[in-house]
Amino acid sequence: MSNSDDDFRVLEMNGGEVRGQRPFLTHPFLLHLPICQSGYTDAQIDDCVGRRKGYPWRPGTRLALRARFSHEADALVGTAGFGFWNAPFGDPTVPWPTLPQAAWFFFGSPPNDLPLAQNGPGRGWFAATLDATTWRAVRLAPLAPIVLLLNQIAPLRRKIWPWVQNQLQISFQPVGESMADWHEYQLVWGKAGCEFWVDGRLIHQTPFSPRGPLGFVGWIDNQFMVATGNGRFRWGTLPVTSPQFLEVADLQIEPIVVAGE
Repeated sequence: MSNSDDDFRVLEMNGGEVRGQRPFLTHPFLLHLPICQSGYTDAQIDDCVGRRKGYPWRPGTRLALRARFSHEADALVGTAGFGFWNAPFGDPTVPWPTLPQAAWFFFGSPPNDLPLAQNGPGRGWFAATLDATTWRAVRLAPLAPIVLLLNQIAPLRRKIWPWVQNQLQISFQPVGESMADWHEYQLVWGKAGCEFWVDGRLIHQTPFSPRGPLGFVGWIDNQFMVATGNGRFRWGTLPVTSPQFLEVADLQIEPIVVAGE
């Protein structure tokens, strides 16, 4: 596993900027979006360069950092966050899609709506996991049309969708702290599950753990995605009417031995 700043790639699209001094592992950096009326804008660092099988991180990894956003959840636009994922919808160096895996702190503004909590919209500032690559998840593919049909009926959806979420290892916990204030975030990704901490307090613990390998990503952009359990799916971009940013300091990514594993 690598923990070298040389492995971080900077992505800046349509005016998005990564501001800061390398090495990012010892210097603060800021991911900035300008006013943008149309098109996709993104500011991102990651270590997802190259083949997906070559991603550097596996269970037995700890991510820690301090972060703050320019806006609270009711004013930030698009998506943003940090954690581990497998760039499922096409990395610029690996442009074909794959089934998603992630363990991360994720923000999505309206109209983002992802299949997370059973009740309420799948948006906001939250800690989450997902692994659609397990055999339990893959075996659902032939049943997808039936599941989507049954999910149109609310009483059946309340029974079926929690089971589907379990097969996909979806866990979800809103983060209640202010996004515009500095907080210490920590993600412990073990073989037997994941722990999410904010300011030294455990806010989410789940037995779900993506198998990996995954790459680190920290980003802010103006996209939205709707992908609900009852078959609604759409994607697009949102206008950014005032500059916004994600600021990160004290970034650490390291392999660890998780107790009990």
